[in-house]
Amino acid sequence: MARKRRGREINGIVLFDKSLGLSSNQALQRVRRLFNAAKAGHTGSLDPAASGLLPVCFGQATRISGLLLDADKTYRVTGRLGTRTDSGDLEGEVIETREVPPIDADAMEAVLERFRGRVEQVPPMYSALKHEGKRLYELAREGKTVERKARTIDFHEITLEGLSETEFTLRVHSSKGAYIRTLVEDIGEALGCGAVVAELRRIGLGPWSIDGDDAQRAYTLEELQNIAEEDGVEGPDGLDRVILPIDSALGAYPAVVLDATSVTPIRHGHPVFVPNAPQTGWFRLYAPDDLFLGMGEVLDDGRTAPRRLFAAL
Repeated sequence: MARKRRGREINGIVLFDKSLGLSSNQALQRVRRLFNAAKAGHTGSLDPAASGLLPVCFGQATRISGLLLDADKTYRVTGRLGTRTDSGDLEGEVIETREVPPIDADAMEAVLERFRGRVEQVPPMYSALKHEGKRLYELAREGKTVERKARTIDFHEITLEGLSETEFTLRVHSSKGAYIRTLVEDIGEALGCGAVVAELRRIGLGPWSIDGDDAQRAYTLEELQNIAEEDGVEGPDGLDRVILPIDSALGAYPAVVLDATSVTPIRHGHPVFVPNAPQTGWFRLYAPDDLFLGMGEVLDDGRTAPRRLFAAL
């Protein structure tokens, strides 16, 4: 029996603009096949009912996906006033309708101010969290409700971008773990009429923006397919120009350049003394020629220890 081809060994990150209707895993598999990549993973799920930025990591870049899961997120969300559903969005079953009172920008700003900063948020039943080994949304579809512990969330920015008699649009910059549907529902309750998510788009994740410059922009599936089919381009190889380096995801971490004598010990997993290294947290490690080596951390004795290294690319 012929051995199945494994795919190309490629490393790096593609910023994918996921369309509505696709699950995150469906999007991942389509991008992986398009690039013919041997290994790929995404960095935080987006519901089929949400669109926007979904970074896809190839090869060694999958090893930093956990760090990106902890990154801040930015969303643009439109809420529909006067309606409540069991899922918090328009795909759910309507459980209540209410009259919408007159709401001007000042009244909306007064309500939004309650949610800015650090707040406690209870995860919705329609979420991927697990309870006794089962996803909450699975229990919700069975008509079951279980107690959920509140989470501490930082809403760094909630900006009102649009307001009509029936809808409002917000730009929301939050810490990890925020549920935007819950935020919209809570805002609706504070306004006295209820609200659900009518449209949700992730426009930022960590260091990236959906409308970034040409060097770090997000691509739709159609755009990637067009690049792969351009004249003179050999299939998936032509797509390699849109792959970002692994360390492009880690700009929030300080950079430390090692001297030539420290590179080999670090590559073999041995701590070394590095002048002027940060004393807390993780940081990026580079060789003198700017080659990205991986992540490091200072030990109690002042030496820098490698925490996540990457093979020479």
